[in-house]
Amino acid sequence: MTVQGFFDARDAALCERFLDNGYVIVPAEDRAALDRIRAAVAAETAQFLGVAAPADPGRFLERIGTQLDVSHLNALRLRVIDRLRAAEWFRPAYFACARTTLETLVGNELAMQRGLGFSIQLPNDASSVLPLHSDVWSEDSPFEVVLWVPLVDCRKTMSMFLLPPRADRTWRTRLHEFKDRGVEALFAAIESEVKLIEIAYGEVLLFTHTLMHGNRVNGESAARWSINIRFKGLFTPYADKQLGDFFDPITLRPASRVGLDFALPPGFDD
Repeated sequence: MTVQGFFDARDAALCERFLDNGYVIVPAEDRAALDRIRAAVAAETAQFLGVAAPADPGRFLERIGTQLDVSHLNALRLRVIDRLRAAEWFRPAYFACARTTLETLVGNELAMQRGLGFSIQLPNDASSVLPLHSDVWSEDSPFEVVLWVPLVDCRKTMSMFLLPPRADRTWRTRLHEFKDRGVEALFAAIESEVKLIEIAYGEVLLFTHTLMHGNRVNGESAARWSINIRFKGLFTPYADKQLGDFFDPITLRPASRVGLDFALPPGFDD
């Protein structure tokens, strides 16, 4: 698919990359905002463990497996989610990490997921595996884009995988073959075609969740920490997750406000 219309060269190239690959990786647009998020997560984790706040948040998070037992993992995850959701600064800071990229790929009138996905994947922890899936299989809107932000360098099996668009289109027509065999059989069939996303701290990933994706057991020595939040065009179609329930408007423009509030005078059409 070729991008047409009024994009400048930079935006057109970004759009082409997204359409060709199903994702883009770009530097965080507000590094201070990203650093604040990581520092808050590390500080909350240190408090949960009863240790001093770390001087090096990244190193502390990567090595958390030496201090955190898997049995306490979900309690920590839920605590961090609660603290981030309660922080008024968090959502604007997260958006700031990719504002112009989101505006290019999705639009400048946006809805943002009210909650957040938060993953901690300790080395060799099979309980944290997110099996192969596509979010639209669960009746999510195909108009959404996921902003996936790593809080540590994610390499090899520490990261997530995506099935590239061309392969995804092919295998999508064959899903019925795996109805009784399960997603692990499907993953075994497509494994040679999936792409493991290598991404460094300081970069962010934006991808379409229409593609099959997931993660595997983290076979590296460091822990994986990441946050993901969905964005969509405010006026694009919704599925089961509705505006005001799952999404909030964040960049409604004045002309849209006027239009939404406008009503013709009584009797005008009589």
